[in-house]
Amino acid sequence: MTRDEEFEDLRPLLFSIAYRILGSVAEAEDAVQDTWLRWQGTTTVPVSVKAFLSAVVTRISIDVLRSARVRREEYVGPWMPEPLLSDPYEDPERAAELADSLSTAALLLLERLSPLERAVFVLREVFGFGFPDVASAVGRSETACRQLAVRARRHMNDGRPRFEADRREREELAERFFDAFRVGDVAGLRELLAADVSMVGDSGGKAPLVAQEAYGVEAVAALMVLVAERFERIGVRLEPHALNGQPGAIFHAPDGKVLSVMTLDVLDGRIQAIHAVVNPDKLGHVGPVADIWALSRAAAEAEAGK
Repeated sequence: MTRDEEFEDLRPLLFSIAYRILGSVAEAEDAVQDTWLRWQGTTTVPVSVKAFLSAVVTRISIDVLRSARVRREEYVGPWMPEPLLSDPYEDPERAAELADSLSTAALLLLERLSPLERAVFVLREVFGFGFPDVASAVGRSETACRQLAVRARRHMNDGRPRFEADRREREELAERFFDAFRVGDVAGLRELLAADVSMVGDSGGKAPLVAQEAYGVEAVAALMVLVAERFERIGVRLEPHALNGQPGAIFHAPDGKVLSVMTLDVLDGRIQAIHAVVNPDKLGHVGPVADIWALSRAAAEAEAGK
C-alpha cells in the first residue's frame, strides 16, 4: 500500500477524531487536510501509521480548539456543533461508544472539558486508543493522561444521560413527533415531550429565531406549533433525517435549499431535548443554504395578510 493509500484508508478515522474534538465539520475537514500536508512533508517512517496520523490530527485539532474557544465565548446566543449527516468511520467493536459520543448532547458536554481533557477522552473512551498512543498524541505522560481521562469521564458521566439504545423505538417516536409537528397537533406534541424538555436554537445572530430557548412541555409544544404554522405559510418542507446519530429532520425552503436542521434527544420513551441549527454558516455542508431572512419576511407578510 502506498503512502497516499494509507492516508486515504485512515481519512474517515482522522475526520471522526477531529470532529469530536472540534464540533465543526469545516474545521475537522481542515484539520484532516493539514494532517495530509504534514504527512506529505515528512520523511518519518512510523511504526504505526494509524497512531502517527491520529496524533498529528489530534494536535492540530487541539490548537484549533484553543483558538475556537475564544470565538465561541463571543458567539451570539447558544452555540451548538455543526450537524453531521453521517459518521464516515465505523468500528463494530466500538459502535456504542461511537454513536453515543456523536449526539448533540454529548458534543455539548465535551465543550465543558479543557482541550486536553477533550482530546484524551475522545482518543481513549471513544476510539479505544491505548494510553501510550494517547500520551504521544497530546504530548503528556501516561500518568497525566490517565488523570485527564478520569476527570473527563467523571464530567461526562455526571452530565449525560445515555439515550435509548433501541434505534427503532427512537425512530418511531421521532416519526410521531414530526407528524404532530406538521399538522400543529399541540396535544400530540405534549404526549411525546418529557416534563423538563428543552428546546434550544442556534442562529449565531445570523438568522431570525422565534425563540432561542424554551423549557417545559407547555412552552416547547406552543413554540413548535408556532414554528409549524409559519413554515406551512411559506411552504417549508420537512425531510426526516438522522443527524449526529440521533433522529432529526432537515427543513427545506420552497426552492429546495436548506433552511435549518433539528435533532431530538430521546430517553425513557420521551423527547428530552430539541436542538435546532439555523445559523447559515453551519449548514453549507448539508446543502445549498436558503435565504432565511427573505423567507422570514415572506412569513411575516403572509401572517399580516391572513
